[in-house]
Amino acid sequence: MTMVRTRFAPSPTGYLHLGGARTALFSWAFARRHKGTFILRVEDTDLERSTPENTQVILDAMAWLGLDYDEGPFYQMQRMDRYREVLKQLIEEGKAYYCYASKEELETMREEQIARGEKPRYDRRWRDSRATPPAGVSPVVRFKTPLEGAVVIDDLVKGRIVVNNCELDDLIIARSDGTPTYNFCVVVDDWDMRITHVIRGDDHVNNTPRQINILKALGAPLPQYGHVPMILGHDGEKLSKRHGSVSVMQYEEDGYLPEALLNYLARLGWARGDEEIFTMAQFVEWFDLGGISRSAARFNPEKLQWINQQYLKQTDGARLAQLARPFMLRDGCDPGKGPDFARVAELLRERVNTVKELADAAVYFYRPLDPEPTVLEQHVPPDILPVMAEIAASFEAIEWTREAIHDVMKSTVAAHGLKFPRLAMPLRVLVTGEPQTPSVDAVLALLGKEEVVKRLRHQLDRLKSGFIPE
Repeated sequence: MTMVRTRFAPSPTGYLHLGGARTALFSWAFARRHKGTFILRVEDTDLERSTPENTQVILDAMAWLGLDYDEGPFYQMQRMDRYREVLKQLIEEGKAYYCYASKEELETMREEQIARGEKPRYDRRWRDSRATPPAGVSPVVRFKTPLEGAVVIDDLVKGRIVVNNCELDDLIIARSDGTPTYNFCVVVDDWDMRITHVIRGDDHVNNTPRQINILKALGAPLPQYGHVPMILGHDGEKLSKRHGSVSVMQYEEDGYLPEALLNYLARLGWARGDEEIFTMAQFVEWFDLGGISRSAARFNPEKLQWINQQYLKQTDGARLAQLARPFMLRDGCDPGKGPDFARVAELLRERVNTVKELADAAVYFYRPLDPEPTVLEQHVPPDILPVMAEIAASFEAIEWTREAIHDVMKSTVAAHGLKFPRLAMPLRVLVTGEPQTPSVDAVLALLGKEEVVKRLRHQLDRLKSGFIPE
């Protein structure tokens, strides 16, 4: 049995977006599922738009997602000699030819065809021409597409696709400056790298019959093809920045976990029953191309956020603390100066959707916050302030555990005939500055006795002149 070999071949003309990441994931998973080889190839022949920075962003995104490759990265610009060698072979074998048609000639040809109601295409005037090449014209190289027959693609996702060769023109495989074109480079790469399965976006469906014809002309084995439908926005339009289609690395910046993004992408156009949350090991075990939908998937940022939340709940505090630390430092908080950040992260993880939200929610543990006046007015009535002073004194006298804190609160409520929220809410607001936190006794336990009493007394001193007449 032939060893499975797949590839992901991004072009570094921009960042790695969600569609590209999903294609990489499917190619990676297929190779892993079949104990095969996954190859990374950088198609950097677009010299005007390809940049080293974009290449690095792609490599960083693959590393962050954990999509490890077995071979590569290979760069097309480093393989030019090989492409020229194969071009020469095709020309010598009469399977490709020099075309000297000028831009003006091609434009005139196109206009005349349109005027006659024909589909505009190159008329193959130099295909078998014995005419003397015009002086001073640098020719392109065109592939001799078969004039008869059809290309049959048994697509692993879309099913059978049949394209008649008479629908295809003689495509350019080398430009007038000698540089090979995309469709030609891809063919040589797939041949040399012994690719057995090409899994890519269905925007490449039109390229596939052309590439198959070149492979056949070279006597190269044909890979199997699987074209994955595109990802649309929630409104059915092509995914764009307004839908949240940004660089994969932006999701790291926004506080998403890589495993959550992968889980979401795996479910975007592929399904296994009602399974929603699963590990990459499970995905690899289950993945098959037949499970990919033939219709376009729709990106749903709320669903991605929900999946990320599920992963946050399962992630240990130490890792969350490590991930959230840069966000905290950026916000002027040093999580090393205060409660154990891992324990804080474990307390907060149930209440947030992203690591960034976790860092925002953790600020009051490391920096005292003054409550907003409207929050004070709503949650800290003047008649509760003496009770707050009393509870501060009680706190000073106890062993600092969550249970002991709760007991003090419970006895204070009973002594003053209060309902529990009537005490807990003002206490929460005065100590944290926030009206919403996890259970107040858990928060106070983590903050520490000295810090809690200090904050309480500070806020009471601030409020005394405003609420209690001298």
